Amino acid sequence: MQDLKALQKALSKARKVVITTHHKPDADALGSSLGLAGYLQKKGHEVAVITPTDYPAFLSWMRGNDNVIVFNEGNEEKSAALVAEADLIFCLDFSALGRINELGELVRAAKAEKVLIDHHLEPEDFATYTFWSTEAASTAELVFQLIVELGDRQVVGKDIAEALYAGVMTDTGSFKHPSTTEYTHRVVADLIHLGADVHRVSKLVYDNNTLDKLRFIGYALSEKLQFLPEYNTAYIAITAEELERYKSRTGDTEGLVNYALSIEGVVMAALLIDRTEAVKISFRSVGEFSVNTFARENFEGGGHKNAAGGKSNLSLDETVDKFLGLLPKYKEQLQAKVLIYQ
Repeated sequence: MQDLKALQKALSKARKVVITTHHKPDADALGSSLGLAGYLQKKGHEVAVITPTDYPAFLSWMRGNDNVIVFNEGNEEKSAALVAEADLIFCLDFSALGRINELGELVRAAKAEKVLIDHHLEPEDFATYTFWSTEAASTAELVFQLIVELGDRQVVGKDIAEALYAGVMTDTGSFKHPSTTEYTHRVVADLIHLGADVHRVSKLVYDNNTLDKLRFIGYALSEKLQFLPEYNTAYIAITAEELERYKSRTGDTEGLVNYALSIEGVVMAALLIDRTEAVKISFRSVGEFSVNTFARENFEGGGHKNAAGGKSNLSLDETVDKFLGLLPKYKEQLQAKVLIYQ
């Protein structure tokens, strides 16, 4: 980390701390935030966790969840005051301030020193301290590493360990993604040693579905999944009406794109969802095909090489047409990468 000793000095006395993460937080975003919050509170700091938006109900078991401030649920003034009064602002699991919506400019303007902890590509240069690595499997892994490097491994207990484990588990696809390393498993082993109940966390995250969600997944796979063998690509496009029909809640579409990616021969998969204000897109890939580049070049997005997001202000049908129209341009890459991947 850049200036570890300087950050250690900044944390040597009680501080007002704000922790924030990207909109629609997933388990890595929330787990790393609440894990870090638990640690800083144990060290005597006054900590507020602010999320730009709500997040899946299946993450509500994490210690500290009841105190999370959701910015866009009537907490704009409270959040602005906390950000303005903070001594330190930790920015977790995002690389650009635009990823935290309206909170971004508040954080940019705040007098507080900023700390970026992240593993996405091309981070924006806004932080005083940066703990960033694209080699890390998750932000939760980086948070644990930071705690250890600050000399406070012994401070981590069951609640912190489980929040961080949830982040590592989900961002590695249950340790299936190429980002999973020997070090990742060493971190997990240490978190288990420090009290994480991996069976409990797995059940709470993966086996906590509503009936509507399961029926929605079944519908999406049977009626909406499209496979384009010529381009080694699969996609699912979901309308706003379909979300409403299945009473979709935040988190219900999480992981759906991975079903498309699991088809034999698929190199790129996309999930396009009409969120009314915009079409939100999730991209996944295998091998050397970079969906980060694809999303940046065409859909105002980015992320990791094999997992990225984007958006479109066109209608859903127009966005699908745009996506399909781009595939011939990338046909050679999509086909070549299959041979390399195999």
